[in-house]
Amino acid sequence: MKIIAIGNAALMDGFALLGIRTYADASIDEINSVLIEIERSRERALVYLQQDLMSADIPMVRQLRNQGGSILICEIPSLHAADEYQPAVEKLIGRVFGNSILEHQLG
Repeated sequence: MKIIAIGNAALMDGFALLGIRTYADASIDEINSVLIEIERSRERALVYLQQDLMSADIPMVRQLRNQGGSILICEIPSLHAADEYQPAVEKLIGRVFGNSILEHQLG
């Protein structure tokens, strides 16, 4: 399985220290190309993608999130916004069960 991380250079330093293949400060076109190549190779992959890039207009991110399969994309917060970060799954749980369930579990 291939593991890669994509985001700003400061955040990618930590992933690189772990031996993970990183793409620091990559353009949208570069990110899209990397994801296309992974899909074409039919490799299983775990892709850590910086939070603000998840909402950027990257065609392969949209496609992979919609189709599912052997490429898992995990959102990670940027260094400067880590304290305010709320994962999408946490937001979904809050909408389905109410925010109080999260406060009870975290408290």
